[in-house]
Amino acid sequence: MRNIWSLMKKEIGSYFGSPIAYVVLFAFTLIFGYFFYNLAIWFNLQAMQMAQNPYYAQQININEMVFSPLFHNMVLILILVTPLLTMRLLAEEKKNGTDELLYTSPLSVGQIILGKYLAALVMLALMLGLTALLSIFAFAFGNPEFAPWLTGYLALFLLGATCLAVGLFFSALTENQIVAAVLTFLTLLLFLVLNWLSQQGSGPWQGFVGYLSFSQHFEDMTRGILDTKDLVYFASFSFFGLFLAHSALQSRRWR
Repeated sequence: MRNIWSLMKKEIGSYFGSPIAYVVLFAFTLIFGYFFYNLAIWFNLQAMQMAQNPYYAQQININEMVFSPLFHNMVLILILVTPLLTMRLLAEEKKNGTDELLYTSPLSVGQIILGKYLAALVMLALMLGLTALLSIFAFAFGNPEFAPWLTGYLALFLLGATCLAVGLFFSALTENQIVAAVLTFLTLLLFLVLNWLSQQGSGPWQGFVGYLSFSQHFEDMTRGILDTKDLVYFASFSFFGLFLAHSALQSRRWR
């Protein structure tokens, strides 16, 4: 664990030693704030209109009208941002030739993968933590339900963790950071739209393709539904991505 912890701290230092961390954190928070502000203004206008009718006033739900669309909007932003966090993790080591130092160090391949992955997870948690601060205004001036808000953030974190695992795999395949980022984005985008593709056809494969999509599992969690199958899906996807990254790095180590 000490080796993993040391590598994780080194990678976090590398993030903040370059503009990547500051650009990603600023951009993600700014975009989140833009969506949050516009949805909050729209909700306020709708609430004022509905308040004139007692029946419609009971239908006002800040979770459904603000947080749910906000979380869905941030899915694509997360898919765009996470490749920036992973593209350099292993690709840069190969490009600079420092991967040989890693292979000859006391670190095992599994420790290398976990150390770098955990560093990326810390960045993801920091990104989401900064945006969560904006929710203070919603809880201070509104009455949102805590459970859907919490499971929505959990969904964003699990989806982000899955994206990071995929990105780490592609970073292990190439020394070109741009190639790694593009391949990661295209793969994540494919799994995002699989749900839409499954709705265009029919047959026994339709349910299977829909299950593979991020959308189906993310949707349930943003509504406050915490199902074991969704947790297993994200955990399995992340594990598979890390397994592929481990296999790619292991094969290169013994060349």
